Amino acid sequence: MSIIQSDILILGSGVAGLSTAIKLAKALPNKKIIVATKNNKEESNTKYAQGGIAAVWDEKDSFESHIQDTLRAGDYLNDIEVVKMVVENAPIRLKELIEWGAEFDFNTQNEYDLGKEGGHSANRILHHKDITGYEIQMTLIKQVENLSNIEFLAHHFAIELITEHHFTDKTIELGQNDIHCFGAYILNEKTSEIDTYLAHKVVLATGGSGQTYATTTNPIIATGDGVGMAFRAKAIIEDMQYIQFHPTALYEPGKSPAFLISEAVRGFGAYLRNKNGERFMLKTDDRGELASRDIVSRAINMEINTSGAECVYLDCTHLDYEAFYKHFPNIVDKCKSIGIDVKKDFIPVLPAMHYMCGGITVNKKGQTSIHNLYANGEVAKTGLHGANRLASNSLLEALVFGHEIAENIITDEAVFQATFPPIPEWNSEGTIAPKEQILISHNRKSVQNIMNDLVGIVRSNERLERAIDHLNYIYSDTEKMFKHVTISPQICELRNINAVAYLIVKQSMQAKENKGAFYSLDLL
Repeated sequence: MSIIQSDILILGSGVAGLSTAIKLAKALPNKKIIVATKNNKEESNTKYAQGGIAAVWDEKDSFESHIQDTLRAGDYLNDIEVVKMVVENAPIRLKELIEWGAEFDFNTQNEYDLGKEGGHSANRILHHKDITGYEIQMTLIKQVENLSNIEFLAHHFAIELITEHHFTDKTIELGQNDIHCFGAYILNEKTSEIDTYLAHKVVLATGGSGQTYATTTNPIIATGDGVGMAFRAKAIIEDMQYIQFHPTALYEPGKSPAFLISEAVRGFGAYLRNKNGERFMLKTDDRGELASRDIVSRAINMEINTSGAECVYLDCTHLDYEAFYKHFPNIVDKCKSIGIDVKKDFIPVLPAMHYMCGGITVNKKGQTSIHNLYANGEVAKTGLHGANRLASNSLLEALVFGHEIAENIITDEAVFQATFPPIPEWNSEGTIAPKEQILISHNRKSVQNIMNDLVGIVRSNERLERAIDHLNYIYSDTEKMFKHVTISPQICELRNINAVAYLIVKQSMQAKENKGAFYSLDLL
């Protein structure tokens, strides 16, 4: 076991982590920055983002329009100052990303081909076909590789944040204002060693928690690790009841994660139809298929429940196929691979857990309630999204807050002179290899099924109470295992999934009204 010291430690390698790292590395060339990620460099939620990035680009569009669309989607629970900051900085951050090498699609007039998605009143989505996230991810990685003061550690799993509770007898309470973060205990997956990483500043950019649910569009790595670690460190975490379900995940029974059919497909003109072939969205909202995600997901959920069907359908058959393929080649090819010809066949879809609108509470500078700890991206509750995220605002949020976090750290020069208190090494004494790995995977599946069945798009007190009873048992069983077995990514992910599930249920039970992505039958 080793003690590794750096100036800044960033956990996560998606747009939130890498954009922050790039900004810091360029501004502080003499500071050592470590970026640690539990998988390879490329693997992140960002990589799978299809739609694009929202920004006021067209002169016919306006900041005010984008602000209002964001507020309406968030059911007006957004932080208005944060919304203004993100929207007004969007073009600047996008131009910067383009300067770094990101390429977005052009139209026949040699202007950016701006798409439109649900909840937007104007065409303002910059995209790279239907693999925008991948384009951004690779652009950022290339930038990182050219910066000598960034050390990139792949296959390094962060287990716990290091705070006072690791080396004092002091009782740490939730939201206490004198908690400090000194780094993290990190498992090197190749050597199985748990090393102590000390840093003056720590940035959580660990992404989402889709794997808390059985049906999700999120990749297998999205296990809520940042929220789990922050929860155990007693950071303030809010609005976890607002779980956004994407309305149109491809219906493939038994397939996880579910393949995402981008919002932009409906923006391109696709219709939603029920099993009888009827369009049903106009009965629910005058925006039809382009209503915000919470409204469309509930409408689909209602159609499925009342009809007994297993899914609804996305109809692209009336659209110009050549133009459609040009925009969505990945989606067309995926459908083709399972026998669906979008020229003549409807695409079967259903809602799937997609995005966590709440998270670790941060201010406008990305600072959490724990000193020297920041959070960026889906792991953070910035106030931008309110009760429901507007499509294509998430990549944008990460870029803007990456800049703000970097600016804040750059101005705090004194912190880099501070000395670290004596930090104990991770204690693995008395632990043994798990005799039955199946127990870990069984508990993981149990949590996912509980959340799918009892904590979905529509909730009730009865379902939530049943869920918490089941989760408490799994939590107790998992913690018992964690104390006695050799640390592995699997047991750590299970702990984090447990923490996220608990927070979603607990904060759902405390909610007083139906807003945005939260809907309870008992509050009607």
